[in-house]
Amino acid sequence: MERATTDSPAPGRHRRRRGTAAAAAVAALGLLAGGATIALSSGDALAATDALGSNWYASAPYLMPEDNSPPDPAAVMDATGQKAFQLAFILDSGGCNPAWGGTSSIDTDTAMPAVIQKIRAKGGDVSVSVGGYGGNKLGQGCGTPEATAAGYQKVITKYGLKAIDFDLEEPEYENTAAIHNEIGAARILQQNNPGLYISITTAGTTSGTGWFGTQMLNEAKSQGFTPNNFSIMPFDGGFNGAASQTDALVKFNQILQTTFGWNEATAYAHEGVSMMNGRTDAAEYFKQADFQAVLDFATAHKLARYTFWSVNRDRQCAGTVDPGLSGACSSVAQSDWDFTKYTVKFAGATPPTKPPTSTPPTSSSPTAPGGTCTDPAWSATTTYVANNKVSYQGHKYHAKWWTLNEVPTASGQWGVWADDGPC
Repeated sequence: MERATTDSPAPGRHRRRRGTAAAAAVAALGLLAGGATIALSSGDALAATDALGSNWYASAPYLMPEDNSPPDPAAVMDATGQKAFQLAFILDSGGCNPAWGGTSSIDTDTAMPAVIQKIRAKGGDVSVSVGGYGGNKLGQGCGTPEATAAGYQKVITKYGLKAIDFDLEEPEYENTAAIHNEIGAARILQQNNPGLYISITTAGTTSGTGWFGTQMLNEAKSQGFTPNNFSIMPFDGGFNGAASQTDALVKFNQILQTTFGWNEATAYAHEGVSMMNGRTDAAEYFKQADFQAVLDFATAHKLARYTFWSVNRDRQCAGTVDPGLSGACSSVAQSDWDFTKYTVKFAGATPPTKPPTSTPPTSSSPTAPGGTCTDPAWSATTTYVANNKVSYQGHKYHAKWWTLNEVPTASGQWGVWADDGPC
């Protein structure tokens, strides 16, 4: 859904049923399309947990746990009452192999299970988003719906998932064969994992969605597939405030009616919205009042989903409130996690009233033993562009693209900062 995946230079952005015993059995066996199975050792799969209510998966905001200065999800849960997060993004590392960001294979992943277990230990759960803006998608590389489903089933099994989001946008959704594979995979996963919550997210336009989005809906219709929701992203396309977003939702509702033969209420029951908080890639601004207005529309029309990109950005930028687009802050005046509290309200819960506390990242750059750092120390309030050099905790780094307030050590192997080694 969102822009600002780590594969794109844009730093900003880049979804009702309960799980059953059958779903747990499917996950335990690693059941794939056509009845094939993956042999799992006792340590291969993350222990599954009871599914949350679909209202929580429908409200789960996007979170990048390994990039864009990721916040502690447990602290966000305590401060907001949110129970679910949409972890982003799974891409193809080549050969139809699912990997975080297209580089960190799920086969050897040890970082994400720790994040998921922390969330589950507090009574929450996660959904995983596959796709996003940019990068190589499984639908592009796996060849068939069955092979694509097998790749995603590995993700479901590894992490004991009860929910998954298909984020179908550029460049994949311009590829007819890739979209056929993705929708086909979603249909197979729905069949093989009873109770699996599936959302389909695609680009929004002021007309609801564009030609490619409409073709994706037609593909779903031709395959007889209906997810829990089809969600649009009404930003980065000539939008200006909540009124333009709700107008797009009305028009998308009409597209759903026309495509599937639904009446208005049925279409809204299958429709969702995924927003972007603060400043967008296109320099649109969506503030707290806009989120409230869209929330009022969503609850009044009984929309199936209400979420946003991203929790990483749900905090005020250090120094200048609006330094420009950032993947780690919103570029609008706010308290920490203001926007996450709107998703909590959509889920039907009341956010805590006690304001959260946060510790801003330090701008100091300790020197490691055996070397002296000559590059300037990284600063949370400095805007960096491609090839700018800094030092941080005894290492040298250079920026791959524009960044602000993204700690070098939190960037991850595919993030904005490249580690050039010890000073």
